[in-house]
Amino acid sequence: MNTIKFEVQEHVAKIVLNRPDAMNAFNYDMLLELEEVVESIRVDEEVRIVTITGAGNKAFSVGADLKERKTLTPQQVKRNIFKIGEVFSKIEQLPQPTIAVINGYAFGGGMELALACDFRIAVDHTLVGLTETSLAIIPGAGGTQRLPRLIGEAKALELILTARKLPSVEAYTYGLFTNVVAETKLEETVQQFVSAILQNGPIAIQQAKFAVKEGMKVDLQTGLQIERKAYELTIPTEDRIEALVAFGEKRKPQFKGK
Repeated sequence: MNTIKFEVQEHVAKIVLNRPDAMNAFNYDMLLELEEVVESIRVDEEVRIVTITGAGNKAFSVGADLKERKTLTPQQVKRNIFKIGEVFSKIEQLPQPTIAVINGYAFGGGMELALACDFRIAVDHTLVGLTETSLAIIPGAGGTQRLPRLIGEAKALELILTARKLPSVEAYTYGLFTNVVAETKLEETVQQFVSAILQNGPIAIQQAKFAVKEGMKVDLQTGLQIERKAYELTIPTEDRIEALVAFGEKRKPQFKGK
């Protein structure tokens, strides 16, 4: 059985972590499969947005496969930690917007995967958290860096040092999630969000994401230069002209990503 399910429909790349019997925990093979999928998405001009979710209805992902971890040598553990961090960074660096659709438990590496995405939409009845310190380790796939950047240092330290499993509704108040909805509304909510993004210019979407992400790493004046250069890349596009023509004709523009 493939540990990753993947398809592209109407410009949306849908990734499913496919180890439901193991709560979609990451073993090494799964990381390699996920990496291959992510690399294919990066260069696929048809893909304008990416969603990631877990198979089944219990877990998004509970992180590293601890059954596998017990069989590994220290060197293999280091290999796994390097790979999971590398893959999640590749997800973070995708030019397309990414949405973690958290349909169940998201612990440890599962939560770190969600943090590597641009947006996180979760069901209202689950638990999430960076639980690594309860196993005498620390978040090693970006959690100690991405969480404080998202919710602030003090709140991030609180959650990491207590290894607390946080109800998703409470996690929303911490600023972890874009939205929290009933399970019956999850698919509809995600689809509405996806549609709201897809109606806009594909090149503009990618350049806006690039400007925000890169600008957050530098001082304001440097960020403004990044923004200007990103804007300039949209000027010669066919989509920009189409938007102006459509505005004049009082119709919706038909963007082609060119």
